[in-house]
Formats: sequence, structure tokens, C-alpha cells
Amino acid sequence: MIAKKQKIWDVIRVDDISATPKYLQIVHSTIKGIELGHIMVNDRLPSINEVSFELDVSRDTVEKSYRQLKHMGILESVPSKGYYIKNTDFEKPVKVLLLFNKLSAHKKIIFDAFVKELGQQVAIDFYVYNNDFSLFKKVLTAKKDEDYSHFVIIPYFLDDNGKVEEVVNMIPKEKLIILDKMVSGVHGEYGAVFENFEQDIYMALCQVVDRLRNYSKLKLMFPRNSCYPQEIRTGFLNFCQDYAFEASVVDNIKYEDVQEGEVYINLMEDDLVILIKKILNNNLKIGQQVGIISYNETPLKEIILDGITTISTNFKEMGKTAARLILEKDKSHIANQFEVNLRKSL
Repeated sequence: MIAKKQKIWDVIRVDDISATPKYLQIVHSTIKGIELGHIMVNDRLPSINEVSFELDVSRDTVEKSYRQLKHMGILESVPSKGYYIKNTDFEKPVKVLLLFNKLSAHKKIIFDAFVKELGQQVAIDFYVYNNDFSLFKKVLTAKKDEDYSHFVIIPYFLDDNGKVEEVVNMIPKEKLIILDKMVSGVHGEYGAVFENFEQDIYMALCQVVDRLRNYSKLKLMFPRNSCYPQEIRTGFLNFCQDYAFEASVVDNIKYEDVQEGEVYINLMEDDLVILIKKILNNNLKIGQQVGIISYNETPLKEIILDGITTISTNFKEMGKTAARLILEKDKSHIANQFEVNLRKSL
């Protein structure tokens, strides 16, 4: 007799809008049914055709999920009889809630490296909260009691009212991994791969100080009311003071009068476009009369204008390191590698 036949489709299910492959959703929902006691040893699961019909998925999808359950030692097939639960004593597979502040080229690099390093057998539910603290809180509050093995979050907000640590502290620390930006006030042992923003920009500018000497003034484009860490601003100003550079912080490039002899360090991609247009409209030569350093490396910056100099954390390494923390059950806090890519714009 099929296990709890009247309720089996409340247990084994798929979500059409989830980023997790459907075969893994079937695997994880079956495992969850076992954990909740709805599916027991020796219970028979529905046939491949039944699952395919009820869940509106292909036979190949169901076959792949059943092969995975057999590989885990959970399921066995009996010729002419069907599929039976063989074992309920197994290591729970990895299921991750991945929560990003926004979608961007460099966030995609993190995501791709993270997924590749974890491998195909890991289920990932991916959400984006668009730097909105209320949405961030809503997602984590709704998901904190679900059967995730890890919560991986990137915490950037336009305004968190000083309460972000309260929300993050709801997550069991053995399941928590923080990426990119640390959160003060988070207690316990948890994993992290972070940027040291003040030190990183200071040391990066030290590496190109000889090039910077060809210009008279350094300007950091730091938009007002942005979610970028103030430590970037502090590190920039400290460098300029220590190396005797005239410096200023620009909060809106739209109103900036770009002059020869200046170097602009930009944070936002939209501001970079506006800056380049201003320079070209003033008939100034990038890399000779006006310098550009862009924060965050992307493949496009290697190409445009014969190459834009970037100072950037290694996003690929960040994604890979986060995955390794999960696979190795490591609670270390790791400062991510920061790099200078010197090109013709400086």
C-alpha cells in the first residue's frame, strides 16, 4: 500500500517558481516527509508514472529523483512491485537559503562560483531583497524554521534602523554564513567570508600610488544615502592624508565638473557611465588627462575603453570559499582576497 496515500501529494511536491531543480525538490520533499514521520520504512512510494502525472513533471525528472534517493540508501526498487523506503537513517542533504541584496554582474559571479563548488546535489532557494530591510526581515522570519541546512546572506541595506543584528541572530549560528559585509552584534560561532573595506581600499591605492602621482587630485564618488560601507570612505581619506594627496568625496556625479588632472574612484555602475560621458564630452583623454578607478571587477571593465582599472574583492573566490565553509562545516571568518587590476584608465 502506498504510504499515506491520501496525503502523499501533500508531502511530495514541486514548486514551479523555485530555482531548485525539480528532481531535487522531489528528493528533499521525500526526505522531509520521512523526518516528519509521514513516510516510514517499508512504505511504498508512488510509481514514476504516478509522480509524473500528479506533479506534472517529466518521467526523466522523477527517475532522476528516485535514482538519487536510491544512491542515498533511502529507496529500493522491487521488480514488479515498485519503490519502497529502505532506510530512514541517513545523513541529511545540504539545502541552502541564499539571500542577496541585489542582482548585479559581480553578484552573478558569486552565485555561479558558489553553485559550481557545491555541486549538483545541493538544493538552493535563491531570494533577492533589493536592499530593503523589511523584505530581508520578512524572508528570514518566514524561512527560519524551514529545513535549511544553511542560511547564506549578503547584508546591505538603505536603512535597517539598527535592527539587522536582531534579525540575523534569529538564525541558528551553526547554519549561518555571512558574505561580503560583516554585521556587528551577531553572536555565536558562524561562518563568514568578508571584505575589510577600510584596509582593502587603502592597500589597493598604495599599489598604484606611482600612477596616482601623475594626477593632482583624487575624488571618491560616494553617493549620499547609499548602502556602501562608510569604511570605504574612511580608508580613502586616510590614504590621501598619509600620501599627501588633495582629496574630496563626490556625492552626486551628475553635478560634478570634471577637470583635467583628477582621478575618480567610482562605486556604482550607473555613476561610471555618467562619468565616462562627462569626460568624453569635455574632450579629455581617459588615462592621461583624467584617471578612472572602478570598484568591483566585472568582465566588461576589462574591455571597455581598452580597460578600466579596478580595485575589487575576488567575487569568484568569495563564492567558492562560502561553498567550502558549508561542505567542510567550517565556522571560520575569512577575509576575502582583494585585488588591483591595473589598466589603461589610470
